[in-house]
Amino acid sequence: MTDIFKSKYVKRTQKDYSMSFKLRVVEEVERGDLGIKAAARKYGIQSHSTVSNWLRKYGNFDWYNQKPHSMSKSAEQKILELEQKVILLEKQKNYWEFQAERSNKKVILFDMMIDVAEKELNIPIRKKSLPE
Repeated sequence: MTDIFKSKYVKRTQKDYSMSFKLRVVEEVERGDLGIKAAARKYGIQSHSTVSNWLRKYGNFDWYNQKPHSMSKSAEQKILELEQKVILLEKQKNYWEFQAERSNKKVILFDMMIDVAEKELNIPIRKKSLPE
């Protein structure tokens, strides 16, 4: 009866795992080779929360801001990025100015068409709404 209740793995403590082992597990999980629970099963880690903690401590993902760690950019890189944003925003501004001008011309053209149609057909096309 005691054989049934015996556990197949030995309970391990945090001190049993070397840093290289932790980093190898974290790397496999981050590459997508294994999930967190699968890594715990494969390597005999007591709990998947241990692997999750390793990912938070040693992984490349910023768990607090929910984004990957990025290296700080140099001043030149920041300036280049900002210049590219300015160029993009200027292009967008020019496009929307063109669209606004085009829509204004359309409004004028449609008004002229309605005026001509009212004169030639002698019917009121525009709806005359009463003020409320």
